[in-house]
Amino acid sequence: MKEKTKLTCILYIIGVVAMIIGALDPMEGSVIILGGNVLLVISLFMTDDCHKKHFLITLIMIAIGVFFLFYLSSLGGFGGTSELSWWWGITILPYPIAWIFAMIMLIFRVRQKQKANT
Repeated sequence: MKEKTKLTCILYIIGVVAMIIGALDPMEGSVIILGGNVLLVISLFMTDDCHKKHFLITLIMIAIGVFFLFYLSSLGGFGGTSELSWWWGITILPYPIAWIFAMIMLIFRVRQKQKANT
């Protein structure tokens, strides 16, 4: 049982660090953020955390946003001299929105645990 707890703790920490490091370069770091979010969701499902559904929603949203980020990039981007209008940028919005929501949830979890320990 201790091995499972240790594994979930390691996955959680790696996931959080990956989500923060990936934000340094949102385009190339998007894959790191997606991977970090996957590890985070796996660790939360292993511990049967009450916030696991929220993080699963962020995982789905980040995956959709990252998919469209790379898809639009493969088409030459949008706006400017591209054939695609700026409105195509809306398809990328789930990625930053979900990342911000995940960071808020992580901060909320830390504050909640601090209050429980005092």
